Amino acid sequence: MRREATVVLVEGESDRRALAALARRLERDLAASGAEVVPMDGVTNLRHHLAELDALDAPPRVLGLFDVGEQAHVARMLTAAGRGPADTTDDLEALGFFACTLDLEDELIRAAGPEVIEGVLAEHRDLARFRTFQQQPYQRDRPIEAQLRRFAGTAAGRKTWFAADVVEVLPLERMPQPMLRLLDAVGR
Repeated sequence: MRREATVVLVEGESDRRALAALARRLERDLAASGAEVVPMDGVTNLRHHLAELDALDAPPRVLGLFDVGEQAHVARMLTAAGRGPADTTDDLEALGFFACTLDLEDELIRAAGPEVIEGVLAEHRDLARFRTFQQQPYQRDRPIEAQLRRFAGTAAGRKTWFAADVVEVLPLERMPQPMLRLLDAVGR
């Protein structure tokens, strides 16, 4: 019996790469389970993606990962697309949409801790740049977690590898729950 096709909508390429890395580490073959992770180039494109997928002859099951600050937007779009009421976080999770606190990078930074993140930056020869960034007037008094989150998005391409590389070194027992719950939903 063939599994139902599943499309996992994520905000961007960094989220797609991070989910792929986690699936690989958990030995879950997304393609074999009929799942494809699709970056939307921003959550504001959710309506477009839902309409496009619903117009297919055999619409796939749709799941997603989003930033908690976008929860109201995601809820409106899912409700408008006829996917249910999505008034609460529990409603969204029942529909297969999982919220990251702030964003995926924030989830990973909190789960890994600064030392692990700095190790990833060192592997990319970005640790010295981070140290310089920390000395900027606006950054000096901010918590290191906030500095790391901001630094992840300051250079072209950094955000693309950042999340996936953290997923590769983060102990599985510390992996962010939204990612794990989403991959569990893919397997159901």
